[in-house]
Amino acid sequence: MWTTGRMSNAKSRLGLGTSLYFWALMDLTTTVLSSTPMTGVELKTLFSDRAQSHQRSKRSWVWNQFFVLEEYTGTDPLYVGKLHSDMDRGDGSIKYILSGEGAGIVFTIDDTTGDIHAIQRLDREERAQYTLRAQALDRRTGRPMEPESEFIIKIQDINDNEPKFLDGPYIATVPEMSPVGTSVIQVTATDADDPTYGNSARVVYSILQGQPYFSVDSKTGVIRTALMNMDREAKEYYEVIIQAKDMGGQLGGLAGTTTVNITLSDVNDNPPRFPQKHYQMSVLESAPISSTVGRVFAKDLDEGINAEMKYTIVDGDGADTFDINTDPNFQVGIITVKKPLSFESKKSYTLKVEGANPHLEMRFLNLGPFQDTTTVHINVEDVDEPPVFEPGFYFVEVPEDVTIGTTIQIISAKDPDVTNNSIRYSIDRSSDPGRFFYVDITTGALMTARPLDREEFSWHNITVLAMEMNNPSQVGSVAVTIKVLDVNDNAPEFPRFYEAFICENAKAGQLIQTVSAVDQDDPHNGQHFYYSLAPEAANNPNFTVRDNQDNTARILTRRSGFRQQEQSVFYLPILIADSGQPVLSSTGTLTIQVCSCNDDGHVMSCSPEAYMLPVSLSRGALIAILACIFVLLVLVLLILSMRRHRKQPYIIDDDENIHENIVRYDDEGGGEEDTEAFDIAAMWNPREAQAGAAPRTRQDMLPEIESLSRYVPQTCAVSSTVHSYVLAKLYEADMDLWAPPFDSLQTYMFEGDGSVAGSLSSLQSATSDSEQSFDFLTDWGPRFRKLAELYGASEGPAPVW
Repeated sequence: MWTTGRMSNAKSRLGLGTSLYFWALMDLTTTVLSSTPMTGVELKTLFSDRAQSHQRSKRSWVWNQFFVLEEYTGTDPLYVGKLHSDMDRGDGSIKYILSGEGAGIVFTIDDTTGDIHAIQRLDREERAQYTLRAQALDRRTGRPMEPESEFIIKIQDINDNEPKFLDGPYIATVPEMSPVGTSVIQVTATDADDPTYGNSARVVYSILQGQPYFSVDSKTGVIRTALMNMDREAKEYYEVIIQAKDMGGQLGGLAGTTTVNITLSDVNDNPPRFPQKHYQMSVLESAPISSTVGRVFAKDLDEGINAEMKYTIVDGDGADTFDINTDPNFQVGIITVKKPLSFESKKSYTLKVEGANPHLEMRFLNLGPFQDTTTVHINVEDVDEPPVFEPGFYFVEVPEDVTIGTTIQIISAKDPDVTNNSIRYSIDRSSDPGRFFYVDITTGALMTARPLDREEFSWHNITVLAMEMNNPSQVGSVAVTIKVLDVNDNAPEFPRFYEAFICENAKAGQLIQTVSAVDQDDPHNGQHFYYSLAPEAANNPNFTVRDNQDNTARILTRRSGFRQQEQSVFYLPILIADSGQPVLSSTGTLTIQVCSCNDDGHVMSCSPEAYMLPVSLSRGALIAILACIFVLLVLVLLILSMRRHRKQPYIIDDDENIHENIVRYDDEGGGEEDTEAFDIAAMWNPREAQAGAAPRTRQDMLPEIESLSRYVPQTCAVSSTVHSYVLAKLYEADMDLWAPPFDSLQTYMFEGDGSVAGSLSSLQSATSDSEQSFDFLTDWGPRFRKLAELYGASEGPAPVW
């Protein structure tokens, strides 16, 4: 036991100058027994320290500290230490008071003896020490016997906390095929015990699960690979359990565990391979450019960038016809059409396709090669294609004076299919609204159907269609550009009305007017006009024309001394000729008025009325003359109106004609063909029938027969082709202002060149009765009912031709 004197000596060494001291000496044996668990080595060490403290008391003694073990589990309060004052005689006159951290709650003091006890369970990990203050008072007076002193109670650690992995569980990644010893991750466990006291906080790491693939460093907690050639494709995920044990890993130490989830990341260690060495595909010959034919796939066990693929066509007769691209999402090769296909030209193709990894790792090249090839057979399927024009564009130059029906170009198309169906040609009428052209339906001969006029339309852009006979839905088209060439078919003329003025005192050779001309033609060498007086005015004594050789001309006087009283206006005909072939000319008239001018040459008056009116004729006389003329005009109009009224034919309606009409025929008649009834109106007004300029047209006569007799001479029928003849007739019908405003069947009795005889065709006998109505037969009574049923209008829909 330590003596109070020893304590006093320590206090005097520190120079405190107080008699209050702390009896903090506890039985060492008690301390050792209460600190569990301890090994024999630790006890030996502790006693050794105790012996050394006896030998060097001045250095080991700390007078103001108490030590108490944590986690005391006894039922009685734990004794901590004792406070004692030199003035305490043991008679109870001194009262000890404890204040500070935990005073009265954690620690209590016997105010008579000064003994300090802990009344709560202490945990060093929650609080390692407490700072308290002690004071001795006179129990009777309450006067401090000693100055207030401060001391510390430290909680002595025991091994009551296991190591913990605060960051667990862990997730780590390591490349597959990594060498042995490759660092994966470092785990760290912390122990809440005091690392400065014993081995309670000294942690040792070990692996409980994950061998033989991984290992852990016992001191640092670094996890490393322990097995070579770990393959991600064989096993990708590993669950490793790491243990951390305190007390240096010795028996009796506390332990904690954590889980480390390790994933093997991919490396490019697997070459791509095609699961099929032969692919069979088919494509329609009408497939457009860039359309998909099929897909090929090279399987790669890797993933991500290591599984990226690049497909190329390395060989085959279809390398120029097809292309292949890589789908970046699914890493498949998409074969597309590169050039137009034709079943008739080539029915099948062969491709050799290669799939390769673009990203390689040099250390795995020995596992290659990292590319593979496959063969693709592509069959071209036949489809019914529209006709194809050769060439694909036509440019035609046509003079504007070409005759109707002239063939200007042969348009050629053919069916690209093996069947080689017949083709029929036509013109897209939306491209030729004026119907200037016609194409032969079988030969493709493009002809003019109307006169061309370059001055009206110098260019025509039409579309010619070609349709298969067996499949009308297959239609091809070609653009035909027609340039109308200029010919000299327009004579030059004055661009406006020319009117000139000349003074009465004009001199000979004086310029009156400069004239110019315009021509709608456009010759290659440019316009050049020639001016001269018309032949009827070649010897004109008054004026002359001088050609300026620049497409203008000057009009000059030939004499002087013009007078309004003699002639106030001159009309000078001027002949204008162009330089075309043939030369065309026209006559323009220049109006020249004679005016009175002042001495400076300014026009004063150009009206000759002042010289022509008699002086004695007044304004009233003029008004009277005009009134008489007006009355005479009214009378003449009235007489003409009355004469015209009397000439109107007296026509009686059929309802008012109540007397019987007898029609007498001296022959057998025309039978059903003679449907023209007798016109009774001629009997009512014979003069009207005789006055007609043209006979009434028979309704039973087909208009095309009359058209042939009127417009088609026999020589034309002999010397023209059928197409030219038909197109000329069509143009005549379009230009005929008196043609009926309805469609009619035009029958032409014409067999072609050299057919002077009449037509041998049966087309004329197939005339339709639809142009003449026989519905009136129903009104003729029951005897004509049968005829009405045969020739009358039917109730069903009309046929579409």
